[in-house]
Amino acid sequence: MDQDIYSRLLNSALPQKKKVKKSQPEVARPTVEINENGKRVLEKRYLKKDLDGKPVETIEEMFWRVSFNIAQADKNFDPEADIDEVAREFYKMMTSLDFMPNSPTLMNAGRELQQLSACFVLPVEDSMESIFEAVKHTALIHKSGGGTGFSFSRLRPSGDTVGSTSGISSGPISFMTVFDSATEAIKQGGTRRGANMGILRVDHPDVMNFITCKEDNGKLNNFNISVSLTEPFMNAVEIDGEYDIINPRDSKPVAKRRAREVFDKIVEMAWRNGDPGVIFIDQMNKDNPTPHVGAIESTNPCGEQPLLPYESCNLGSINLSRMISEEGGEYEFNWEKLEETIRKSVHFLDNVIEMNKYPISQIEKVTKSNRKIGLGVMGFADMLIRLGIPYNSEEAIELAERIMSFIQEKGREASIDLAAERGAFANFKGSLFDGKLKGIRNATVTTIAPTGTISIIAGCSSGIEPLFALAFTRNVMEGTELLEVNPLLEEISRERGFDSPEVMKEVAKKGTLHDVEGVPEDVKRVFVTAHDITPEWHIRMQSAFQKYTDNAVSKTVNFPNEATVEEVAEVYIMAYRLGCKGVTVYRDGSREVQVLNKGSEKPAAPQEAEVRAEAVAASTSPKPKPRGEVAFGVTRKIKTGCGNLYVTINEDEEGRPFEIFTQIGKAGGCVSSQCEAMGRMTSLALRSGIQAEEIVQQMRGISCHLPVGFGGGKVMSCSDAMAQAMDWYLGLKRNTGQTLSLGMTDINMASSKLDFTLANEIMKRGACPDCGSAVEHSDGCLVCRGCGYSECG
Repeated sequence: MDQDIYSRLLNSALPQKKKVKKSQPEVARPTVEINENGKRVLEKRYLKKDLDGKPVETIEEMFWRVSFNIAQADKNFDPEADIDEVAREFYKMMTSLDFMPNSPTLMNAGRELQQLSACFVLPVEDSMESIFEAVKHTALIHKSGGGTGFSFSRLRPSGDTVGSTSGISSGPISFMTVFDSATEAIKQGGTRRGANMGILRVDHPDVMNFITCKEDNGKLNNFNISVSLTEPFMNAVEIDGEYDIINPRDSKPVAKRRAREVFDKIVEMAWRNGDPGVIFIDQMNKDNPTPHVGAIESTNPCGEQPLLPYESCNLGSINLSRMISEEGGEYEFNWEKLEETIRKSVHFLDNVIEMNKYPISQIEKVTKSNRKIGLGVMGFADMLIRLGIPYNSEEAIELAERIMSFIQEKGREASIDLAAERGAFANFKGSLFDGKLKGIRNATVTTIAPTGTISIIAGCSSGIEPLFALAFTRNVMEGTELLEVNPLLEEISRERGFDSPEVMKEVAKKGTLHDVEGVPEDVKRVFVTAHDITPEWHIRMQSAFQKYTDNAVSKTVNFPNEATVEEVAEVYIMAYRLGCKGVTVYRDGSREVQVLNKGSEKPAAPQEAEVRAEAVAASTSPKPKPRGEVAFGVTRKIKTGCGNLYVTINEDEEGRPFEIFTQIGKAGGCVSSQCEAMGRMTSLALRSGIQAEEIVQQMRGISCHLPVGFGGGKVMSCSDAMAQAMDWYLGLKRNTGQTLSLGMTDINMASSKLDFTLANEIMKRGACPDCGSAVEHSDGCLVCRGCGYSECG
């Protein structure tokens, strides 16, 4: 039972003379001005709910709950501290939408869980005990709403010897699937889905398999993956040389590999579907504030927070669109307000470290020893528009450097002042600050984090990203569509007189103002979107913020669909040369296109694509081929936990697979109906001309609740069993080249209830799996602006 509900029930049962004193004072709390989209997200994901899922607190009460709870930390350092006044300051800062903490703080502060951190890194040592201890800790963190990062670089490669058992190692990738399955199980009932970052060093013997481990879109869906690139590797790439491959078991070189071969494969896979990203690990360790404590090996799920093993970080973002003053219709940046907000934000985030209830003791110890915080920004694109500055301009780059330099300087000053009152972080002696400062409270102060959900609450653009879309159509109910326009564009279009429905529908259709008639050129110049901006400008902006960010920057470099592999490679090299600590790219439509394309086929040229689109539009919808009177086929009997599953594959008169029938013994109920549905849809696809191999690729690997599979075939689910039966049939055809008139072959497999969650996520990469709205690839993550869903937690 929710602890808050339990407390209310308990209090109501007490005699009236023993009324429980309220822990929070009654104060005047003004109404929060949040747009409808932000309200929907808060109600769905953040407000306390009763057992029926109905909110039991208002938005104002939520913000006061958080403010009052975080203010309590002041008493740890000053018993006479005015907690009410501190809470009012925090409340005003959040409800004015000037600052928002990371999601776990909004969700959990002042509640039983009280887990307030978003980012964690766990060690994975080269032993079975360490691996499964990490799996257990991962489950506890995900249950509490956090995300986890791992370096699997210490695990010995696949095929290597295991001394304790004289066996053979299965390698890092096989163990990643265990972490992935644990995440899949935990995330089902949570308010914030778990997310993982998996990292492998480029000099690990299994690096090539790691680079391609997400080539199948159905694998490792709870992981972002990044290759950890070293300076020796990057130097070898530039001169087309070789570099050492090192076995982590004994840290000895075992081979040499051509650097460009590896680099080209990383780039090719990123071009195909966005994975892997890269981190520049030596650059991260140059800025590691506590090298005497340990080296950085991994980051949080979106790559912006390098952390030591067992370290966590608390993040928050200042809304730059609120740091602007207006007078007589003219806008200018308000540096005084920014400085005041920085000081309050650093105070707030340091208090979060005190009030946090850590999921495991090791994390509490390391976190409190370094006290890292990550203050970042959101609303940057909105701010530029208000100031009349195009995102892709030298003026925007210069302003970005100036703002982030100011935040870093004033943030450190605030941390130094806190150290004078509360003491420096425990590992200060021997840190990069030792000898330069008398003390500083926090080992790091600044991070540019993803703000997908909190920027929706604040009603501003996400992180440092440009606008993703200027207008879009939202499905509000069956058959009803609602046109939503960016508020700034809506305001300016009214002022400038181009706010007609026809113009806005055209903007929604194209996603940009380019080539839209009736829009003034100066407006087009300022209202640029992520896809109006060349990748070079994306990287330059990331680099501008990185110069003055203690940790790292979460950002997506957006490419058009027709971008080449070579163009992606150029951005990776550019990011390295400009001092970025990592880079994430996304080529528009690549994940969706990958389902249909094979190998390294390139998308059609724009002119060819238009011709094809016109041809498709002019044609009638494809009709399934009618069934004949007689069909020959083969049936496999598959033993499952719900009964014997019979998979029958029939051919047409030309010997091609034509239909599938499934029967699940006497199980009945949902299992029977779902197996029948899968068979019908697969048959429809086959009769409509879809290749059987493509169907196998889509259905293979879809898992139920058990991670390792059953039997020799490692069957993951009924759908996976169907795919394996089809794969067996196709192999039979390749070997015999004959049509079928075969008998039944028995094989023993097992399965359990169906779970369509993974299949749904695979097929809807272009749409939100929660609400079906369009998603954005931004901040190094995938986010739905409609409901607040985030692939990264």
